[in-house]
Amino acid sequence: MTVVRVTTDLNIKFSIDQVCNQSTVWRFEANGQEPGPYFVTLGGVEGNPGRETITNWFAIEKFEDAYKIQYCPNVCDTCRVICGDIGVVVDDGRRRLALIDQPFKVIFKKA
Repeated sequence: MTVVRVTTDLNIKFSIDQVCNQSTVWRFEANGQEPGPYFVTLGGVEGNPGRETITNWFAIEKFEDAYKIQYCPNVCDTCRVICGDIGVVVDDGRRRLALIDQPFKVIFKKA
């Protein structure tokens, strides 16, 4: 039986170690403009929950007949974060993961 832990802060990373000498751990990146879009990028830090790594924590939530990924970390009690679902947007002709209203449906398969 496969277990998917929901509503738990976790790091997400690709299974390869590095891409172009960069960490494959996901991180949330604000573009410096209001309002967003706020993108998911690589280069995060695995572990060490707290203020310094607040952008590296995501959660898996049940969504319809599958799951979705959310950004709304609880690893820092004094940090203010923007919460929302992770979905796909087109940015300059490229599909990217970003914080948007329409979540991207995720289905897990045992590897």
